[in-house]
Amino acid sequence: MAGGGAAPAPTGVSIERAQLYKGRVTPYVVTTCLIAAVGGSIFGYDIGISGGVTSMDPFLEKFFPVVYRKKNNKSQNNYCKYDNQGLSAFTSSLYLAGLVASLAASPVTRHRGRRTSILCGGLSFIAGATLNASAQNLAMLLLGRILLGVGIGFGNQAVPLYLSEMAPAHLRGGLNMMFQLATTLGIFSANMINFATEKIHPWGWRLSLGLAAFPALLMTAAGLFLPETPNSLIERGNPERGLAVLQRIRGTHGVDAEFQDMVDASELANSIQHPYRNIFEKRNRPQLVLAVFMPAFQILTGINSVLFYAPVLFQSMGFGGNASLYSSMVTGAVLVLSTVVSIVAVDRLGRRPLLIAGGIQMIVCQLKKRGN
Repeated sequence: MAGGGAAPAPTGVSIERAQLYKGRVTPYVVTTCLIAAVGGSIFGYDIGISGGVTSMDPFLEKFFPVVYRKKNNKSQNNYCKYDNQGLSAFTSSLYLAGLVASLAASPVTRHRGRRTSILCGGLSFIAGATLNASAQNLAMLLLGRILLGVGIGFGNQAVPLYLSEMAPAHLRGGLNMMFQLATTLGIFSANMINFATEKIHPWGWRLSLGLAAFPALLMTAAGLFLPETPNSLIERGNPERGLAVLQRIRGTHGVDAEFQDMVDASELANSIQHPYRNIFEKRNRPQLVLAVFMPAFQILTGINSVLFYAPVLFQSMGFGGNASLYSSMVTGAVLVLSTVVSIVAVDRLGRRPLLIAGGIQMIVCQLKKRGN
């Protein structure tokens, strides 16, 4: 939505209606959003940590000795050193598990609440990180990765939704982007940790993988005290509790307009027959196309692959071990800074200008890369 800082309205609510909402940014809502946004750091940390760990000699020597020998073979082509099915299974198992888990997380988030999904994701991630850090064989390593994927599937399903439903309308864009900020901070932190643990032989990789449990522990422990969102409570037939939570997080009893809109939206959603079939109707196709293809095209630029395999890619280009990890840190720092700029600008400039600016930057960078 373009515009000079107009408040973003909830889905199906006009800007004029959203301006009737009362309340302030209470310490309560800021705290809950910050805690929930830690879920983003879980995903970011794993993106940043895996590429660095797979470039460490002690890790490769223990689990992938063939790759280890190729890496240290001076006559071996750099671009073939990491060509290994087992190593591919290690990296891809997390995303396959996350894909399946996200499908299972959807009904849990809807019927049991956002908080329950956050807790499930946190517990699964703690178990996965523990298994990875203590792994003695490839089976333990892969099982840990699968559990990490389950945690990411649940967390990525519930945390952005939780942030959107807890945030005041006029700051919903910025607070919801706390998830993205936490993700980029997770990537940057992982790169810094890899840079340090690479010097710890022979168990530095265990520390890198085990520290993934820290943000998950924080999110899970805090999740025990997080309230359920008003939207979820209303949706599951508890409007009285939903009203009480809404008054609490807005810091005022004058929330009638916002509460009524939530009730109306819930009743409308529950009245729709065959929602998954209706989404493919002609009138809903523009929204469906945007919702599917915008994030898909962003991922298809290859940025996630670059972030995930950054140390390995830099090593393939001829960088030394320390130089490749240092270059990954620089990439992570750029991500963090650009996200901060977006958080500051999103509720002032609107989503559309940022989308267009980001698209232009990606096109220019792709063309420059192609030209080189």
